[in-house]
Amino acid sequence: MDIIEDIRSRSKSSLRTIVFPRSSDKRIIKAAEYLKENKLAKPILIQNEGAGIPEGLDFIDPVSDENLKKYARAFYERRKHKGLTEAEAIDVIKDPLFFAAAMVAAGDADGCVAGSVSTTGDVLRAAIQTIGLKPGSNVVSSVFLMSFDDGRVFTYGDCAVVPYPNAEQLATIAMDSAQTHKKVTGQAPRVSMLSFSTKGSAQHERIDLVREALEIVKSHNLDFPIDGELQFDASIIPDIAKRKAPDSEVAGKANVFIFPNLDAGNISYKITERLAGATATGPIIQGLAKPMMDLSRGCSWEDIVNTACVCSLMGSN
Repeated sequence: MDIIEDIRSRSKSSLRTIVFPRSSDKRIIKAAEYLKENKLAKPILIQNEGAGIPEGLDFIDPVSDENLKKYARAFYERRKHKGLTEAEAIDVIKDPLFFAAAMVAAGDADGCVAGSVSTTGDVLRAAIQTIGLKPGSNVVSSVFLMSFDDGRVFTYGDCAVVPYPNAEQLATIAMDSAQTHKKVTGQAPRVSMLSFSTKGSAQHERIDLVREALEIVKSHNLDFPIDGELQFDASIIPDIAKRKAPDSEVAGKANVFIFPNLDAGNISYKITERLAGATATGPIIQGLAKPMMDLSRGCSWEDIVNTACVCSLMGSN
């Protein structure tokens, strides 16, 4: 069973409620129909004005929904320190992105999948302002699952959100990526903090940042191995690991790779996809108190199905 089949199978067993804003998108409607027919999730569509919803799918009109005032009140309490008024909160929550995020925040949906017709900035803004960060996270970030035909699956983070994380943010990205890898793949994470140096083979302030992040991670009670700084070859090739980092419990067998900045992460996942033939699944948004996923605006309806299934798994304990 490949990783996508496995993700769909485990999503089916949990059958979580996933909400989709911007339901005027035909790809969203087709994905929702597929999810419901195949019992992969329980989709709820947030109806945009003038959009027709096929019979058999559940939909909500934010303007007339009985929960509008409840969601707006909760949003007002979260944002009143920014000068938001109660009337402004109602206007904000009428927006399908914010309404969907409010449903997740209130526990009326298990997750949200958005972004097919919205920018990443708009999706993350709604998520952060309405759902907020989970305890222990200080930044929202992302990972891509990189899967190969031979069954290998790796997690790359961050590849889409945080351009130049500081040490605290990089530590959070590492911890959140390990958790995401375990939730989505079902595999135990082994985390490599990547750099252009392995265990002091070079000296530079950018290496110091990776080392500092590693120490921050190790100050927490971990249930997964992590090591750094490691070059990529030392992280994944056992023979090189024996030479460069013989005492490391991660070197040579890492499956979660934490890149020091977005340049490295984004370039690397695209190289892995285009030259090595890997399938990239993501971006998977992490660091939120409850799951809200961001789609590429060029996504297919099948991509939306897979993202919804990932979203279901991200809501698991």
